[in-house]
Formats: sequence, structure tokens, C-alpha cells
Amino acid sequence: MNALMKSLVTTSASLLLVLTTAMPSFAADEKKPLDLDQLLSQLQNGKTQQNQENKTREQAFLRQRAEQDSMLKQATTTRDNALKLSETLETKFEQNEFQLADLSEALNKRMGSLKELFGVLQQVSGDAKGKMQTSNVSAQFPGRDVFFEQLAQSMGGSSKLASIEQIETVWFELQREMTEQGKVVKFNADVVEASGNKVNKEIVRVGAFALVSQGQYLDLNPTTGTLSELVRQPASRFNDSAANLQTSTDQVVPFALDPTGGSILSLLVQAPNIEERIDQGGTVGYIIIAVGLIAFLIALERFVSLARINHKVKRQLKEVEPNENNPLGRVLKVNQQYPDVAYETLELKLSESILREMPVITKNLTLIKIVSVIAPLLGLLGTVTGMINTFQAITLFGTGDPKLMAGGISTALMTTVLGLVVAIPTVVLSSMLNTRSKNIMLILQEQSAGIIAERSEQQLERRQNMKVASKNNQVA
Repeated sequence: MNALMKSLVTTSASLLLVLTTAMPSFAADEKKPLDLDQLLSQLQNGKTQQNQENKTREQAFLRQRAEQDSMLKQATTTRDNALKLSETLETKFEQNEFQLADLSEALNKRMGSLKELFGVLQQVSGDAKGKMQTSNVSAQFPGRDVFFEQLAQSMGGSSKLASIEQIETVWFELQREMTEQGKVVKFNADVVEASGNKVNKEIVRVGAFALVSQGQYLDLNPTTGTLSELVRQPASRFNDSAANLQTSTDQVVPFALDPTGGSILSLLVQAPNIEERIDQGGTVGYIIIAVGLIAFLIALERFVSLARINHKVKRQLKEVEPNENNPLGRVLKVNQQYPDVAYETLELKLSESILREMPVITKNLTLIKIVSVIAPLLGLLGTVTGMINTFQAITLFGTGDPKLMAGGISTALMTTVLGLVVAIPTVVLSSMLNTRSKNIMLILQEQSAGIIAERSEQQLERRQNMKVASKNNQVA
């Protein structure tokens, strides 16, 4: 009996441990320990409740299994129907293929030579579309390229043939393009100025060669179809001819045409002007220009001074009395200051006076000659420096870009050009000024020699008279 009781207690303890682990709510609700009868009662109730839950789950599983079987049957039916439809469509597709081939063959037979005609029409439409986009005539008649593009796409993407109206439109646009290329017309359109403002202006179209407005050349953007002023305009002579063309009515105006459709104009625009070319010379170029300007100013001052001196000297040649406002007058004044000295002494005095006048006459002529010599040397210095920079760039970036080498060499040679531009005129000016100064000095020396010869004759005549007088006195 005791053994049986121990066994029951052990079993009860185990069940209590299991119930405590599986259903903690029982332990949470009971604060007092349970006896064996209560434990057996709760165990019986829990077993009954678990059996009911298991039955509920089994019934739900059976219901879901029936639903899945129904869905499987429905999916199988749908698949079978789709297979039947696929077979039907495939059969119909094959029939349509045969029918389409028969119809295409019949269409080709019926079209005959028209097929080649419509092929040529499609090709012409594609070519005309690109021509209309870039033609300056489209600035006056926009939207023509859209028609040709749509026609080429419709004829190339389907078997639909072009209508009579479309064929006539193609002929009309081509004829209008040829006709308008021989006209000079005016029309109004929106122009994007260089500042970015969009203004409606009067435009002059010279065939398909150029578009100008208010003396400015315009550019037609083939993508957007907008007109804009060139940021860089060509030389002023071209802009002047464009302005004269716009203001003229029936007069013949000289105008430069670009038969390439803008290629030559773009090259003229890219060509650097005089200011940009001078700027290419860099520091050495500006030094050459400064030295040249100084030499030209000195030469101008020398031309004026020598012209005044030459005028006064020539006037002095016509006068009897010497005037001290000119070199010749001051040289002649020496003769009056020393009337009784020997001609050898007078020659020395006159030579001294001429030497005194020489610095005034030959002033700064040596400086002009020096500028004519150092200007080419400065140009050569700039060229050598530029070539060194060019070769350094070639070392870094290679010779893949010919423009890099050409631009560097062009910049380097610009200093040589500036040096020659300064040297050649200064050489000419130096020679002219030296000639004028030598002519004045020659007049002074000539007059000095005349004075010395006259004084020598006077002294010789005086000596002869003195000899005759002394002989007469001896005879008497």
C-alpha cells in the first residue's frame, strides 16, 4: 500500500510539473497547492478540452483539403482550356501567315513599277529632311523637315502608300527650296541676341547662303530651329556690307556669299582679330610695341624739328644778314664776329660752330636706329620662348592634336612678326631722318667752306695790294 501511494505521489508530481510547463495559467490562477482529487479533475478537464481542439483542427484541415482539391480541378480546367486556345491561335496564325504572303505577293504584282517609285520617294523624303533642317530658307518657312520626317517614317514602317497630296507636297517643297535659293527677301522673325534676349527683328535672307539682321550675321540652329546672332562676328567690312544690304532698296550692294553654307563664315569668325593676335605675343610682344611707339614718337618729333630747321636754313640762304634763329645764321655770325682773323683760324671757328649745331640736328637719331636693330632681336627672343613652351606642351600631351602644335607655333611666331613690323618702318624712318640731317649739315659745311674761301681770297688780295704799295714806295 505504501508503495502504491508513493507511486501515485510520484506520478502526480510529474503530471503537475507537466501541467505547470504546458499550461502555466493553472499555476497562475491557483495560489494554494492542490490535492490529488483536484489535480485529477483538472487533468480530466484539460484532456477533454484538448480533444475538442484536435477535432476542430481536423475538421478545418478537411475543409481546406476539399478547397485545395477544388482549386486544383479549376486550375487543371483552365490549363486545358488555355492549351486548346493556344492550338487554335497557332492554327489561325499559320493561316494568317499564308494569307499575308498571298496578299503581299498580290500587292507586289499590282504595284509593279510603283514600288520603285515609292522607294525613291522615301529616299528623297529622308534626304530632303536633312537638307531642310540645315537650309537657311527654313528660317522663313519653318516646319518643313517635320513633314518629310513623318512621310519617310510612315512609308518605311508600314505598307501604307503615299497619297497624291503628299507626293504633290514633296514636289512643291523641293520646287520652293530651289526657287527661294535665288531670292533676296526680308521677313520678320524672333532672334536670340548675343546678350540672350529674344527680339523680333527684320531679317534679310540672301538665298540659302546667309541671314543678316541690323548688320549682324545670324545662325540657324537645325535642332531647335531658332535664329541667334553669332557671338563672334566676322571682320567689319563684312558687317558693313550686311548693313548696306538691309538698308538698300533697288541698288546693287556688294555682299560676300558663302557657297559652302556657313563653313567659310565659321572659319572667318574663328580667325583672331588684330587685338587677339597682339595678345598672343605676350609680354615680349607688348614690350616690342611700346619700344616701337617710343621710336615713332621720336621720329615724328625729329621730322617736325628737321623740317622747321630746313625751312629756316633755306630762308637764311636767301637773306644777306645772318639770323641767329637757325644753325646757318649762327654759323654765318661767326664770320662777322671775327672779321680780321686769318682764314685758318676762321676755319677752326666755323668748324667749332658746326660741331656745336650737330647735336641739335642729329638728336635721338641713334636711338631710332637702335630700336630698328633690337626690335627683331626681341621678336626672336619671344619666338624662342614660345617654341620652348610649345615643346613642353608636346612633351606633356603628345602630338595627337595638331591644333596644339599649330597654335603654339603661331603664338611663338607672333613676336617675330611684331618685331619686323616695328623694325621695318623704323629703319626707313632712320634713313630718312639721317638723310635730312646730313643735308642740313652739308649746307652748313658748304657755306662754311664758301666763307673760308672768300676770307682766303680777301687776305690774298690784301697781301698783293700791300706788296704793290711797298714796291711803289721804294720806287718813289
